[in-house]
Amino acid sequence: MPTAPLAPYIPLGIVIALAAGMAIALSFISALVGPHRPSKIKSDPFECGSPPIGSARERFGVKFYVVALLFIVFDVEAVFLYPWAVLFRELGWPGYVSMAVFVSTVALGLVYVWKKGALDWEH
Repeated sequence: MPTAPLAPYIPLGIVIALAAGMAIALSFISALVGPHRPSKIKSDPFECGSPPIGSARERFGVKFYVVALLFIVFDVEAVFLYPWAVLFRELGWPGYVSMAVFVSTVALGLVYVWKKGALDWEH
């Protein structure tokens, strides 16, 4: 008896249908059973730990962007370090030297940013 070409995907379809059904069911159940006590404080918008006072057009400090960029730089460094650590023995000394140059460059960047005070929140 020949099988349908999509037969191997039937279990995946069942799991997706169950997940979607659970998400919908839990949303409706929480809306029906959950507490309904609205208040002014609960309905006020809340953004980044700051109360919404003033104009939406006011300027933000550059610190937020600098910290975000630093996070991305060190996140990318971690992305490069993991495959290097996995292939450490196969890369040998040339791989070690190239990664030492990379890590020392990033470390010097961290020292520079630290000395400039970009990591201090009090300024």
